[in-house]
Amino acid sequence: MRPRTWVLVLAAVFAVLQLANVTGRATPDTKNYLSYAMSLRGASEHEAAAVAIDYACASNGATARRDQSVNVLNFHGKDPAARVAKKCRAAQWRAVDAQVRAGYRGGFITPFMPERFMRIFEVRPGYPVFLVPFVTLLGPVWGLWSASVVLTVAGGILVFLILRTLSVSVPLALTGQALYYVLPIGTTAMRPMAEGLMTALTLAVLWGCALVLQGRRTRVGLALVGGSLLLLFTVKHSQALFLGLCLGGAGALVAVRQRQRRAVAAVAALGAVAAVGTLVVAGLLHYPSQTDSLQDLLTDHYARPDRARLWPEFLHLEGNFWLEWTRQQLWQPVLAAALGAGAWGASRRPAFGVFLVGAAFTGILTQAAHPDISVWGGRLIVLVWLLPVVGVPLLLESVVRGKAVAAVAASVPAPVPGQGLGEHARSVT
Repeated sequence: MRPRTWVLVLAAVFAVLQLANVTGRATPDTKNYLSYAMSLRGASEHEAAAVAIDYACASNGATARRDQSVNVLNFHGKDPAARVAKKCRAAQWRAVDAQVRAGYRGGFITPFMPERFMRIFEVRPGYPVFLVPFVTLLGPVWGLWSASVVLTVAGGILVFLILRTLSVSVPLALTGQALYYVLPIGTTAMRPMAEGLMTALTLAVLWGCALVLQGRRTRVGLALVGGSLLLLFTVKHSQALFLGLCLGGAGALVAVRQRQRRAVAAVAALGAVAAVGTLVVAGLLHYPSQTDSLQDLLTDHYARPDRARLWPEFLHLEGNFWLEWTRQQLWQPVLAAALGAGAWGASRRPAFGVFLVGAAFTGILTQAAHPDISVWGGRLIVLVWLLPVVGVPLLLESVVRGKAVAAVAASVPAPVPGQGLGEHARSVT
């Protein structure tokens, strides 16, 4: 089959496997994004709230049913889904009513939490806008599921395109696509929240960098980088800031030794403009600041009074977090091994490898800005998995090419003593 057929087959297999979990995927953030999307499509405040609450609570009920079915003491008990969903809906409506009575009616999002917390999601319209056609045509359950499948499949295809642009063989490019689907980065992308779209746009930036470095369709590559950074601002502006900073630094390093200095310098300039532009526009639009984010972290989403010694407490928590995180990684060093292999592969393509490491490093920056060890599944740091997803196929490609060169060299007979070079060449041919 043609390469594109294999890509589509792999994507289709992944999509079919996701039918095992159509429900039960909701996260605490999901109801905020779904409420936002419903408001954008014209739903009333009450309708948007009802749809979001029903979806989130039905997901909780489905999870409770699955957990009980394998509970060794209670697997034969009554199905708890309806009871859990009913209790959840009552609690969510009470929370909304409390915010309304306190004077907060919300903007596009139902006021599930205090205004300062909800403002964080109000400034992320990109993902809700993406959801609108899916929930309009398919409803909330299948709409969110299909949107997640589309984003995750697109991310895997982008990995394939990046590797093929770097002249990696088709089987190994497909390996990269498969790695994206099976590693935690693909699992996180399938959750109904902004990370799937954020990751896809980050990969689009990397594809643009690969096109520029290869000297093919440089304008297209620069357009991909600039356009993806612009869209990323609407999805999660902190990622646009971090990626812009890392692109600017990586581009400056590569431009020193790369032959196509102007094109690479243009990538660095786009990154710098994205970083500075994010700070300026976010300030003009009064987006939540870093101080707001830290207060949210240290007050448990503003459930407690603001901290007076904000930065000393944050730095204390930061140090404790990384010590504990390192201990856990050494206990189960899967991520450490994957990052090591990915970094080794990235070093085989030094110019692109710098951009790849920079994109993966945005996961470290995001985690450092939110040192919360209780966040499930490594969601905040998930972008570090870009390094093994793209780097491991690059490492395997170098190994395969090395063996091929060694095999060719071994097949060439050694020159006979006294035989001229011309005679030896004729004997080889």
